[in-house]
Amino acid sequence: MPELPDITIYIEALEQRILHRPLQRIRIASPFLLRSVDPPILEAEKKTVMGLRRISKQIVWELKDELFLVFHLMIAGRFHWKKPGAKVGGKIVLAAFDFPNGTLLLTEASTQKRASLHLVRGTRSLSAFDRGGLEVLSATAEQFRTALFKENHTLKRTLTDPRLFSAIGNAYSDEILHRAKLSPLRLSQKLTDEESLVLYAAIQETLREWIERLRAQTAGKFPEKVTAFHPEMAVHGKFRQPCPVCGTAVQRIVYAENECNYCPRCQTDGKVLADRSLSRLLKDDWPATIEELEAKPGLNKP
Repeated sequence: MPELPDITIYIEALEQRILHRPLQRIRIASPFLLRSVDPPILEAEKKTVMGLRRISKQIVWELKDELFLVFHLMIAGRFHWKKPGAKVGGKIVLAAFDFPNGTLLLTEASTQKRASLHLVRGTRSLSAFDRGGLEVLSATAEQFRTALFKENHTLKRTLTDPRLFSAIGNAYSDEILHRAKLSPLRLSQKLTDEESLVLYAAIQETLREWIERLRAQTAGKFPEKVTAFHPEMAVHGKFRQPCPVCGTAVQRIVYAENECNYCPRCQTDGKVLADRSLSRLLKDDWPATIEELEAKPGLNKP
């Protein structure tokens, strides 16, 4: 799912292409995409794009006459900038938005259609899309600490809770916790004040660095390959690959549709956290430490 750095780059790319231009036509290809009926979607046609913004992980287009298009890309939704009048074809294309200078396609490469589009009227209507999470890049250390200690959950769950923190997801939470050298299963209210400051700094540094890195990678082009997996990442998507800091094999915890990646030496004092699937399978043979893990080559190879 696109997170804060990815969405920032999307908005910057869209501003270059559609800001102050008229949305000439909307072509909805999937009936699952549009989640609102009033005002009707056709009312957005011929309206000029007056501004773009982010609400958590949602991208908002402000149109003339106080109309707002609200996009939630979910896990597999992506934007693609094409030549004017690009055809709407293929199972993954959900919609097309035609402008004088090009067509924006919205795709979703998944059998589960989760991406959504709402058209709403009036600024007040946008409050329904705000989960209340703290905007971490503009927050002070004290504001961050207050949000962090508000509830007592694991740090992984806390950072990815949209009610607590805005637009941090599975990928960047892994990178943030690795930089902070904190276990993903550490309880938020157990952190010391010093550790909360370390985590605050890790969030600021990680997200800002990735925004700059993605800007450099796109170099003014439209971001066509938005992904949660990058070669430059330290631990996310790097299961069994060496940690760039200490060389220990990165480990993971698989849960539901997500997984948590971490370095057992940098983050968990040498302890290997139990993975629900593998630890149940191996039972007493599950390695509890790095030393035990390294003694079982089959569990430690890419």
